[in-house]
Amino acid sequence: MFDFGGVISSSPFEAFARLETELGLPPRFIRTVNSANPHDNAWAQLERGELSVDDFGPAWAAEADALGHKIDGRLVLERLGGDIRPQMVAAIKACRATYKTACLTNNFALAEAVVSEEVAAVFSLFDAVLESRVLGVRKPDPRFYELACAAIDVEPEESVFLDDLGINLKPARALGIRTIKVNDPDQALAELESVLGHPLVIG
Repeated sequence: MFDFGGVISSSPFEAFARLETELGLPPRFIRTVNSANPHDNAWAQLERGELSVDDFGPAWAAEADALGHKIDGRLVLERLGGDIRPQMVAAIKACRATYKTACLTNNFALAEAVVSEEVAAVFSLFDAVLESRVLGVRKPDPRFYELACAAIDVEPEESVFLDDLGINLKPARALGIRTIKVNDPDQALAELESVLGHPLVIG
């Protein structure tokens, strides 16, 4: 089971850092806003489909303002997205030849209008794609992982989950899912091979 942003694609945090530099904001300020009240803030509501993109902009801006800096939330959304990592796509293709696969992604309604052919092609590789905006549940809610296991008919103990955020991995691990934190994609894939007990045949 693979997260999308930060695993299959490059991390949005890289884009956030560039925006912070451009606007003269403190490093990691955007992440600070998103981690304040993480289950009920504007970002969480957006990813659960409880807040529209239009409403998100001013709601997020109010949260940023409360933390000392003015920035339109729509600017943050515009910087989302990243480059698809070819080695991850190759690994997914290798895995699906033997295992059931799922993509577990926190996303929001705007994504439906802007999903590129490249992203759609990646989604098509999976047996199941679980999107927070559709389910009304987002990582790290344990229900998200339970739904993922049910979608591909596996037990948590039979599963491996790759994500770039420790906060998302912790509840998965508590359910019995093997977890791999993706800091460096190549290192994460080497760890996946170790967990599976055999090389990924990529080609």
